[in-house]
Formats: sequence, C-alpha cells, structure tokens
Amino acid sequence: MNENEIAKLVVDAAVKVHSKLGPGLLESVYETVLAKELGRRGLTVMRQVPVPIQYEDLNFDEGFRADIIVEGKVILELKSVEQLAKVHHKQLFTYLKLADKRLGLLLNFGAELMKEGIKRIANGMRDNP
Repeated sequence: MNENEIAKLVVDAAVKVHSKLGPGLLESVYETVLAKELGRRGLTVMRQVPVPIQYEDLNFDEGFRADIIVEGKVILELKSVEQLAKVHHKQLFTYLKLADKRLGLLLNFGAELMKEGIKRIANGMRDNP
C-alpha cells in the first residue's frame, strides 16, 4: 500500500471519529480512538513513536515523538485546537524530514468540520494524490 492509499483510509477514519465524538476533546482521546479505528481497518498503527535524530556528530535517541505512524510510512500529527498555526505545518514537515518519511497528515480535531482540519504535508513526493 502506498502513502496516498494509506492517506485516503486515514482521512475516512478521521472523519468518522470526528463525526462520532465531535470537536473539543483532548488530543490524546482522538489519538486513542483513531488508532483503534485504523487498526479495525487492517492498518498497522504505532503510537507515540520516538524518532531519533542526528545533529552533526551527536545522536539523540529521542528527537521527537510521532503521534501516530501508519504502516511505517505516514506520520499523523494530531491537534485539537480552534485553528491551526503555520508552526504546526512546519513542525510536521520537519518531522517528515527527520524520520525520512514522504507524507504526513496534520489532523485538527478541533475544527468544526473535519474536512477543514485536514492538511496534507509532502516531503519529496507529489503533493496532490
């Protein structure tokens, strides 16, 4: 399964979770429920994955924690805020570079409609599915 196929399944699952739970809960709630929903769809899901980074000659075992990595290919960064900020996009793009992944989805469960809270961030791949 490629990144775009995974992303389609993630978006569908995120819309379902958001429509059932609504906006305004803690990110950790959406993370738990979305991970279960993706698992039900047969996807391999890892939560709070430590990603090591290297800076010059220094190695850090845990540069950051990815909220969810799906099928080892797509990073999901979950938010539950009124509005996404530019820094959220930059954060996910940096995560993609550090983890050597090509696609990430920024999912804001605080949005009124989930479709307004989904941002696709590409790293070295075509940005449109």
